[in-house]
Amino acid sequence: MTDHASGPFDVTITPLSKGRFDRMALDKQFHGDLEAVSAGEMMAFQSAAKGSAGYVAMERVIGTLKGQRGSFVLQHSATMHRGVPEMSIAIVPDSGTDELAGISGTMRILITDGKHSYEFDYTLAGE
Repeated sequence: MTDHASGPFDVTITPLSKGRFDRMALDKQFHGDLEAVSAGEMMAFQSAAKGSAGYVAMERVIGTLKGQRGSFVLQHSATMHRGVPEMSIAIVPDSGTDELAGISGTMRILITDGKHSYEFDYTLAGE
């Protein structure tokens, strides 16, 4: 059975290096149904065309999801084509630990008036 979680999150992006691709550290604090912190790395490219870019990232999330404690890893892949975004964020298979072992699912990031939030559809093995 698929469950749903949502809430706001805060993110800090720290540049690590510039080159062919920009590399950045991600630090997040999730609130709401997911009370957790995460750390990750992102590689990004911005084209000369206004509003066109892409990024990939991996982040490890540690905390509680609706009261169940553990961790899991999210894999991001996103593009923006002249201002139109397309994003895929999925849990890496078999990355869940403790009470989140067997978790699978996808996450959406929403940005409204500069504030970040998430919508998370997931299942836990055995549910």
